[in-house]
Order: sequence, then C-alpha cells, then structure tokens
Amino acid sequence: MSHAVDLTDCDLEPIHIPGSIQPFGAILAMSSGWIVRRASANAPDWLGRSLEEILGSPLAALIDADALHAVRGRLQMAYGAGVVERLFGLALTGGTDRYDVAVHVSGAEVILEFEPSLSDEHANAATLVRSMIGRVEACEEFSALVREAARQVRGLTGFDRVMVYRFDDTGAGEVVGESVRSGAPPFLGLRYPASDIPQQARALYERNLMRLIADVDGAPCPILPELDESGQPLDLSMSMLRSASPIHIEYLRNMGVRSSMSISLLQGGRLWGLIACHHSRPLRPSFDRRSAAELFGQMLSYLLESRLRAEDARYELRVREIQSRISSGLAKSAVEWAHSPVFHESVREMLDCDGVGVCLGGKTSLHGATPSPEEFEALVRMLNRTSDGRVLAADDLGQTHPPAQDYAERAAGMLAIPISRRPRDYVVAFRREAVRAVTWAGDPTKPASLGPNGVRLTPRKSFEAWREIVQGRAEPWTAAQQRAAESLRVALMEVVLQLTDVADAQRQAADKRQQILIAELNHRVRNILGLVRGVITQSSTSAVSIADLTSVLEGRVQSMARAHDQLTARRWDASPLRGLIEAEVEAYLGDAQERLVIEGPEVGLAPQAFTAVTLVIHELTTNAVKYGALSRPSGRVEVNVEIEPTSELHLTWREVGGPPVLPPERHGFGSTIIEQVIPFELRGESGVDYRPTGVQAFLRIPASLVHRLEPRAVEAVRPSAPRPEPLSGAVLLLEDNLFIAIDAEEMLTRLGAATVTVARSVDDALDALRAQSFTFALLDVNLGGETSLPAARRLKEAGVPFAFGTGYGDGLALPPDLEGSVVLTKPYSLRSLRIGLAPLSG
Repeated sequence: MSHAVDLTDCDLEPIHIPGSIQPFGAILAMSSGWIVRRASANAPDWLGRSLEEILGSPLAALIDADALHAVRGRLQMAYGAGVVERLFGLALTGGTDRYDVAVHVSGAEVILEFEPSLSDEHANAATLVRSMIGRVEACEEFSALVREAARQVRGLTGFDRVMVYRFDDTGAGEVVGESVRSGAPPFLGLRYPASDIPQQARALYERNLMRLIADVDGAPCPILPELDESGQPLDLSMSMLRSASPIHIEYLRNMGVRSSMSISLLQGGRLWGLIACHHSRPLRPSFDRRSAAELFGQMLSYLLESRLRAEDARYELRVREIQSRISSGLAKSAVEWAHSPVFHESVREMLDCDGVGVCLGGKTSLHGATPSPEEFEALVRMLNRTSDGRVLAADDLGQTHPPAQDYAERAAGMLAIPISRRPRDYVVAFRREAVRAVTWAGDPTKPASLGPNGVRLTPRKSFEAWREIVQGRAEPWTAAQQRAAESLRVALMEVVLQLTDVADAQRQAADKRQQILIAELNHRVRNILGLVRGVITQSSTSAVSIADLTSVLEGRVQSMARAHDQLTARRWDASPLRGLIEAEVEAYLGDAQERLVIEGPEVGLAPQAFTAVTLVIHELTTNAVKYGALSRPSGRVEVNVEIEPTSELHLTWREVGGPPVLPPERHGFGSTIIEQVIPFELRGESGVDYRPTGVQAFLRIPASLVHRLEPRAVEAVRPSAPRPEPLSGAVLLLEDNLFIAIDAEEMLTRLGAATVTVARSVDDALDALRAQSFTFALLDVNLGGETSLPAARRLKEAGVPFAFGTGYGDGLALPPDLEGSVVLTKPYSLRSLRIGLAPLSG
C-alpha cells in the first residue's frame, strides 16, 4: 500500500454512473427528439426487438401510441430536473403484458425505465399512506412513533426486518426503531459508523428518496453503448433500477441480506435518517407499494420535523421566560447580579449544564461543577486567544484545551458565551464527563486491502455487538441550546455595552426595549428570512440574467425595507397607506410627484397588512416604470381609495397616458405577488385588468386591517425628498461585514466620494484617521465584540462630519456626548443615504 488509507477512500466510488442496472427491469435513454440513444442489454426481452433495432429508433416505433402519449404527458408534469414521474400497469407494446414505468430527465437525455407490473396488487398509495400515517401520528413518544413507522413499512412491503436509523452530527447512525420477523436477532440500539454510508451515497439519498436492491446475486445488466459520443456514461442518480456498488453488495452479503430497500428521511432538505429494509431472500415489492412507502417516508419526515419543532418551541418558550428573569436582574445591577447564585442557577436551568463560570468586570465567580479558579482563568486566556466573538460549543474540552483533560470529571464540555469587548468577558457553561458505553454493530474500524480499484476500505464482515467505552466527553450541546446561548449573548452584550456607554435612565429604557426584542426576535426573524428566501427563490425562476435578478431583488428587498422603516417610525401601529404609495413612486420619480394622484380618505394599515400591500404596490410601480404609464414623461398614475360601508378598503390603481397595453405573454413572480399575496396573506381580493388604454388594478383589504387616520397623522410621516449636495473628497467607512461594506462603498462613491477607505475594526479606523484626512465617515455601531464609539469621538474632536449606521432602528441609545448624531437605519439604499446625509451636506 503506497499511501495511508482513511474512511474517505470509500467516498471516491462513482456510484451514480455504474454503467449497468438491476435485471428486474429495463431502461431506454433517448434524445430530446425521443430517439433511443442507449438501452439496457435486456430491453429486447420485453420489447420484442433486437438491440440493433432498438438503438437509433424513435420511441414511437417501439411502444404503443397510447403508451407513448401517456409517457410524454407524464414527463410534461415533471416540474424540474431530477423529478421522476411514474405510471402503473401500462401496456407498452399493446399486448396483455403490463409494466410499471418511471420517466425523468438526466442531462440532455430522457430516461425511461420499466419493469413487469405485479398485476395481483394495485395499491392505492393515498389510502395506504393515510392509514399508515394515522397510526404513527397517534404515538406520542418518539420511541413508539419510530417503532410504529417501522411496523407499518414492514406490513406494506413484506421485508423481514425494517429499521429506522437516525444520524448524529458525526454521520454515525443508530437504530432507533425496528420491526423484525419472529426469531431474528434485534438490531435496536446498535450504532453504525459514518463510513458505512459514504458521502456520495448520502448525497444520492437526499435526491433519490427510495432505493431498492431486489437481489444481491442478480447479475447487473449493462447499458449499451456504455459511453455517448462525448465519452460520458449515463448518470443514473435518479434511476429506480441503478445497479448497486460492489462494495455495498459485499456489505449486504456479509450481513446475510439478499434484498434491501431504503427510504430517506429528510429534515430541512438534509439527510436526518433512513428507513432501512432487509430480507433474507430476493424480494421485489410492487412499484406502487414502493411508491406508497416513499410517500410515507416523506410524510413521516414532515411529522418528525413538526414534532422536533414543537419540542424546540417548548424549550425556547422556557428559555425566554428564564432570559426575561435574567434581563430583569441585570438591569438592576449587572456586574453584581451576574456573579450571584441566582444568575448562575438561571443559566444552569436554561442550558441544562452542571456548572457555570462568569468572568465580568475584572471578577471571576464559579458555581457547581467547574474548573478551579486558576484553571478557569487559564481557560479564559485560551478563549481570548482563539475566540472570534461567537458562542463556542465543545463536548470534548480536552481536545480544544489540553489542560482540561485533567479535570474532565468536573468539566468535559463547554459552552463559552463572550459578552463584552476585548479583553472579553465570558459566561461559560460546563458539563461533566459522561462515561457511556456505545454498542456498535461490529468493530467500527475497517481494514484496507488492495483491489481492482487500488487500495480501498473493505466492508466489515462481522456485525456482532461491539461495545466501546467513551470517556473524556460530555453530552453534546443541542442546536436549540446553542441558540439559547446566542440569545443570552445578545442580551448580555447589550447590557454590558449600556453599562459602559449609557447613563442610568437611558439604560433602563433600553433594557425594556431589549426585553421586547427578546420576546419577538425569534418569531420575526424567521418570518422575515422566510419571506426573503421566498422572494429570492421565486424571482430567480423568471430572471433572464444575473443583472436582471440583482435589479429585481434589490427593488423588492428595498421595498420591504421601506415598509419596515415606516412601521418602525409608527412603532408598529397602523401606518399610512398614502405614505406607502408615495414612497414607492418617489423611489423611481424623485420630485415628480405630480405624476401621482391619490384621491380618497387618509387611511392606515395594520402592521400585518403593511408589508403585503407594500410588495403589491412595488410590483405595480416597477411595472408602470418599465412598461406602463410611468415609462413616458406624459404618463401618470391615479389611485382611488374608498372606505366601503362595511369598513373594507377598496383601492383602484389606474395608469393614464402610457403606451398601449398588451396582456403579458407569461405569468411571472411579479404577477403572482399582485394577484395572490393579498388573498393568501390577508384574505382579501386583488386583480389586474390589462386594458389597451392603461393597466388597472384593484385591491380589497378586510376591515379588520384598516384604520382611519387624521390628515395630520399622515403629514407626520410623509416621506420627504431633500436634495443634498453630493459627497466629495475622502470618506471613511467602518463596517465589519464584507458584503455590507462592498455595497455601501459603491453607494458612497455614487454619491460623489472621491475615495472610500474601508476599516473593519476601531483600531483600523483610528490608524486610518492618523494616516490621512477625511471629509466624512459612516460608522457601523455594533462591530461584534466592540462598538464604533471611540472612532466617533475621535472624528468629533477632529471636526469631521460622521453618521452612525445601525440595524437597531430607534432602539439605539447613544451616550450623552454623542447624542444628536445622525443615525441611518440598515439596510442602506442610495435614496436613504442621500436623504440621511442631507443635513451634513447642508
């Protein structure tokens, strides 16, 4: 052996292009013109033609016209690459023989697979799965749920043994549920090393959710020709007939398995586990029952995800309650209270740990099972050298910090939470060593041997229980616990910053806002991220270029940002519809407001309706600017607002003076927003009429989301359009996020800055100020482990104008010496920067 062999050697096998299929079915690969380019060697057995006759022939010459129509129609239903469509009991050649068919697209080829239909059973997948999932859903405990899932799949498919695997963070799998024929040894509780399923196999499990090996002794049937004209083999990633890896066949034989089937269980699109089925004899469940099993696996994935989310939600509710208690205590006397037993116990309750160490304000305190004071100080020094300001989780502290091996019985796991600027203060949660026995299905190590493909790892031959004693490790920190630690870091960080930079009265007000933020942050951030993700995904489907996608996304995201700004300005109270419309149109027309006519009473929209209506108005505005009335100087938009006797809001958008209108040839994401957001989100109505004289749109908003406003309330939040003089000279930008820095640098240059110097930290900014002179500076307030206040004070001393940038909105509290500074809200846009910098340029 010429090189060291490790578990990644198995990851090199190209299992998606084996060049052959299992013999219980046949395969045809066709060009886009439905001409057969490749076929399995056994295709003549079912089509009644020689291989020479099959290759190069149109599919229409090989199968019945009705069958061809059904296949092409089914392929039309596929909604994307890698989607497999199926037909059951199809008469391919017009005779009495029936076949189950799968069709999908692989690269430039259409793949048609077929196998003899098991005519004695035609399972109704929906009925079967409804019954199966109902029985599983009735199980309250996780162990009972996965056991019942295994039992249901075994009953559906007839396999001797059905197991539910769950993978841990290392990729190792554990059998957490099982149903097995009487007399067979149980595998429940056994663990299998991550190397048993190579990485490329895991990737296929995430794409192709159901995999059958009907007979491990079945001779693979080659696909001919093996390579196409460009020398490429056929990609069988989504194939139902793909032949198995020789290494995997050897593995199954070593287990005494003659046939197997697996069903993927996904969480968030990633492989969470498998339903694995084994049989002591060859077995081919019918294709419709396999399809039902696959559908059951998908439904089980959703059910498991729902259960896990509910469990996380209960934990997060408890965390919020504890965190509220912590925040209340810190608001009174942060340093003293953080070292109190009450704080320590609260952290232990929140993070389920055995001990807590606090380093804050030059003082150290320990509670519960922890390192000694000297050992803790050494650990803090290590954290100061290596920590990047984020929460650090470790269940094997001795590997991260070797001296910790001497006190593993007290602290083998660590969750370190940085809570201040450099030199950092910390809250550290500790867990004791959890000595435990892990039962593997055989020795998890694999021997290496020389084979036809060079040195590789051979499958294990023994699957007898093999016990390993794990020492020096704690119970791992869950993702929910790490999120709780991060939320605690945010809360503590804010308190510490306020202690150093804000007066007592301002600090108490910020603490109150922080409590509200903690209670709402998780819900709102998830909603916002979900909305942005949906906008990005749907916008990308209709974009014709990267530039087009960038422009569309920038417009939609900035529209949502403008809506958020108006809601923030109104403190999440009813916000004016008139201001919304004017802000959207002004973003494109500047001061040409005479081209927008709004008639009707002053009304406000509830916060839950404001963003949805903003997206619709934005799409109408951009369409008008690109194609409609606002694309011509003479065009205008007339908006009529009416409050019906039922108190519902009726809004009519009418474009006048634009080019002739034709209905769009395709229905894009923008049209979906206009027509479906209001009905779906608000239970209202919306629609568009593409009249030749100009587009007309109407919206109906339910009365519960509409509020009448006095004219003065609208005037208080009417957007203004100041015209500041452009920037000039050298500008300093202090920003620790690369992507925000790149975007802001471009905007500042477009506003007239001759040069923009980007600083990532306060030290970098101070060095830049010593090296050259600047005409203006834009400072991000929160830089992770520090704030930009020292740089602001240096700029103030030098008489250089500056502005703060922040995502805190009006929740930002500045120290007395910097009160009155210009504060710009993120995300930046060219318009918001121009308006925000107007006082400085005047």
